[in-house]
Amino acid sequence: MNTSTTDAGAEFIRLTSGRQSVSVRLLSTEPVLEDLGVRYYDAEIVISSDFVNATLPLGFDSNDLDEWGELLDATAEVDGEPDGEEPFAADWPRAGRSAYLRFIADDPYVIEVHDAPSTGIGVSVPVDMDEGWPAEAKERLAAVRALLGGARSALSPRHRAESLVHIDAVPGG
Repeated sequence: MNTSTTDAGAEFIRLTSGRQSVSVRLLSTEPVLEDLGVRYYDAEIVISSDFVNATLPLGFDSNDLDEWGELLDATAEVDGEPDGEEPFAADWPRAGRSAYLRFIADDPYVIEVHDAPSTGIGVSVPVDMDEGWPAEAKERLAAVRALLGGARSALSPRHRAESLVHIDAVPGG
């Protein structure tokens, strides 16, 4: 795994099939705001493919790091579901606050990048990830938490679980 440990450019989400990818890069380890124990950070979503290459500003908070970990756990649980069921899908960070990713656990995985509050544009990027991607994703999450000084949610585990947005059915999925 190649995770940058410099202040700028620490890539803590990387979903790739080699030729196309969606990643999230931390822009600074210093929070832009801290309020009631929640730290807010600036990052950017980076889309890379033969069709489109784009960078999109993204704001997230320390609670969102926990939610990314929960999304990874939920994906691991549903990864072996029988064919024919609607794929598991979830938004990260929660839709509506800033740009966000919609993660659809299908074959191949689909990462939708939405710039909902600004332009309303969305891009779907199918990524055929290898079997080891969840472990690498968890390593990246642990690395960014360490880089941010162990940023953990100010919410209780019960409230964090309630805040993870799941989309049970994906239209046309």
